[in-house]
Amino acid sequence: MQLPATGFFTTADNPVEQSFYGRVPIAAGAAAFYFTKHSLLQHLLFQLKYNGHQKMGIWLGQQVGHQIAAGNRFKPIDIIVPLPLHPKKEQLRGYNQAACIAQGISTVINKPLVCHALSRARYTQTQTKKNRAARWENMEDAFTVLFPQLLQHQHVLLVDDVITTGATLEACTTALLAVPVASVHIATVAYTI
Repeated sequence: MQLPATGFFTTADNPVEQSFYGRVPIAAGAAAFYFTKHSLLQHLLFQLKYNGHQKMGIWLGQQVGHQIAAGNRFKPIDIIVPLPLHPKKEQLRGYNQAACIAQGISTVINKPLVCHALSRARYTQTQTKKNRAARWENMEDAFTVLFPQLLQHQHVLLVDDVITTGATLEACTTALLAVPVASVHIATVAYTI
């Protein structure tokens, strides 16, 4: 009850997918829960991101995985790719929170996890207090595909923790589509309202 589910994984044309219309083609997109300030979900994501609780990310990923498995919209997925952190940021944090979430998803839907095929080419400022235009400008050309042979012609599930404007996921999707991959599906734990 304290983690309000969105129902997006079984609903076409949901708000996550709408946020990418006219920007970048995705096969499907969804977030598991609604994010609001001062909520239990905000607390859980904070614990994952800033207090080293990697198991929290795996558990949240499993919740996402169960929602993916409940429908048919994400069936084509071949591989799971977490949104990469810049190496400096990952070294400071000690892990990538999106990789923890992706690991949890992988345990439920039994698809392989590919963690190092993508790289964040530029160290970008935090997106938290930026508007939509500033977020996109901050993310432009931020991602590089390191191992295209691992991704080529695959149906990719791109995973992140929270979707706000979608600028980061859009920039990463653009890099993936240039490989080319067969399709990009997007899954996040939270959708900001």
